Formats: sequence, structure tokens, C-alpha cells
Amino acid sequence: MRRRPGIGGLQTAAAARDQYRLLGENVAKIRTDMMKEQLSTFRSQLEDFARKHKNDIRKNPAFRSQFHEMCAKVGVDPLASNKGFWAELLGIGDFYYELGVQIVDICLATRPLNGGLINLQELCNLLRQRRKSDRGVVSEDDCLRAISKLKVLGSGFEVISVGKKKLVRSVPTELNKDHNEILELAQGQGFVTVSEVERRLSWTPGRAIDALDTLLDEGLAMIDDGHKDGKRRYWFPCVSPISSLTGIDSL
Repeated sequence: MRRRPGIGGLQTAAAARDQYRLLGENVAKIRTDMMKEQLSTFRSQLEDFARKHKNDIRKNPAFRSQFHEMCAKVGVDPLASNKGFWAELLGIGDFYYELGVQIVDICLATRPLNGGLINLQELCNLLRQRRKSDRGVVSEDDCLRAISKLKVLGSGFEVISVGKKKLVRSVPTELNKDHNEILELAQGQGFVTVSEVERRLSWTPGRAIDALDTLLDEGLAMIDDGHKDGKRRYWFPCVSPISSLTGIDSL
């Protein structure tokens, strides 16, 4: 018959487990301390880099985007606050807050035309028109970062993907899968017809009309009934290849 370990054996095994546990905790602490030290070094180097290249970061959008990627890798968010080291050194916090205000203005001004859904590229072009003195310093990446800060307003500002395009939504309208499929279908020529939606998406007439009517009610579509074939066109300014916003000087 196999003998069971006595009290002494159990105590020895427990002591061994405690030693292994303490060893593991010490190793983990050493690794954590080393990571913190490395992270502190990286952040210090990042600050030195920012001081040296602050003019490039301010003026060159590609350089600015790469700088943000470097910051993200070491857990630094230069836009987290409008105060402190980064704001004083670079002023990029002010830059993005200013962009955010201009984006809100443009979205409000164009809402009667697009229902609160505007192509990101179109938005960037309008921003550059407004900032005529330095129109080359605003990139799509800058717009995306500024829009991400607008979410705190709780007013529906966000970027959505429809097919190959990114659209900026400035109203709390919820688009479902049917609406997205119609918008994606309209990207080719800027409009769709009921029969085209039925044929291309294999939908019933009722489903097509219901989705299109919802988009029309939300102000995202415009109706064109002036064609010889008698087919109603549903135009979508937010995905139209021919911009409906070109020439808006009031922005």
C-alpha cells in the first residue's frame, strides 16, 4: 500500500510553492520596472524629437501623422489635453480644436444639401478652401483626429465606412445594412433607381422603396424626376462623383 506524505512533507511542498511564487513575483516586478524605465526613456526621447522637429510637425501633415504614430507606441496622447507640455511645445492641441470648430461649421452649413452625411474627402477640401493661407497643411488624418475629439459633444459626429469611401456623419441618424448597401451602390454614378436597387441587390420592390424613402426622409437623398424614361432618380450628394458642394463660397 502506497504511503501518503506526512505533515513534514506537506510543509516542505508548501514552502517550495511559496518560494516559486515569490520568485515569480520578483521576476515580474523586475520586468515591469525595466519596461517602465524603457518607456520613460522613450518618452524622454520623444520629447527631444518633438523639440527638434516642432516646425515640421506643425507644417507637414505627413510628418505630423508619423509623429502621432510614434506617440501612440509609447502611450502618449498629445491631444488629450489643451494644457501642459505638448500644448506649450507644439500647439497642436490648439490646431486640432480649431479644425474641430471649422468641421462643425462646415457640417452645419452643408446639412441642407447632404442631410448631415458628407464625404470625408469633400470635407477636407472645404477645410482647405476655408484655410486659404495654409490649405496644404490639412490632411485626411488631421480631419479624422479632429473629428475623434468631437465625439465628446454627444451630437452624432463620427466617421463611417460605406464601400471604399469614408463619410462623416454629423447627425444622430442610424443607418442600417440596407441603407449602407444603397449608398454603396450609388457610389458609381451618384444615384440609384428603384428598379436598379431591385436588380442589383435582389430585393423586392417594397424593400427597395422603404429603404429609399427612409433615406429621403432623413435628407440624405434628393429626387430627380426629369428624365424621359420616367424613372425617378435618387441622388446622394455624400457619395456623388460630381460634388454638389463645389463652389460654396460662403464656407
